[in-house]
Amino acid sequence: MPHIAIGGASAGGGLAAALAQLAHDRQAIQPVFQLLVYPMLDDRTVLRSDLAGQHYIAWDQKSNRFGWESYLSLPGGIDDVPEYAVPARRADLSGLPPAWIGVGTVDLFHDEAVAYAERLKACAVPCEIEIVPGAFHGFDVFDPTISLVQAFRRSQIAALRKYLFP
Repeated sequence: MPHIAIGGASAGGGLAAALAQLAHDRQAIQPVFQLLVYPMLDDRTVLRSDLAGQHYIAWDQKSNRFGWESYLSLPGGIDDVPEYAVPARRADLSGLPPAWIGVGTVDLFHDEAVAYAERLKACAVPCEIEIVPGAFHGFDVFDPTISLVQAFRRSQIAALRKYLFP
C-alpha cells in the first residue's frame, strides 16, 4: 500500500486537516501523515476580541475575518458551519493520521494550532508541535537562508521521512 501524506500551509493547512478528517470518515484512502504549517483551523478565532488590537505581520484579525467569511460564505464563528469546513470544530479527532504542526509564537493562529495539537494528542493521535519563538505567520517564505527557517523546514522534512519511509 502506498504511503500518502497530506499537508499545507495557512489556509492550505486547514484544508489538509479537513481532508484528513474526510479521508478517515470515508475509509477510502488513508493518509499516513498530515503536515500542518501554521494552519488556519478555527473560524471562531474571528470572535476573539483580544486579538483585534494586536498588530500581526502578514495576517491579522481583519484578514482572518475576511478569509473565513470568504471561504465559508457565512459569518465566522456562527454555530452552524458545513461539516469538514472547519477542522477545529470536529468533536472527536480519534483515528486521524499522525500530525506535525508548526507555528510561531506571534502568529494569529498560534493558539488554535496549539489547541488542535493538544486535542489530537488527547485522542491518542501522535502529534509533534514545533513552536517557533518570535515567528510570525508565513515567516519561512521571506528568506530561506535564515537558520530559523532552515531548522523549521528540516523539522518538517524529518517528520515526513519518519512517516513516508518508516
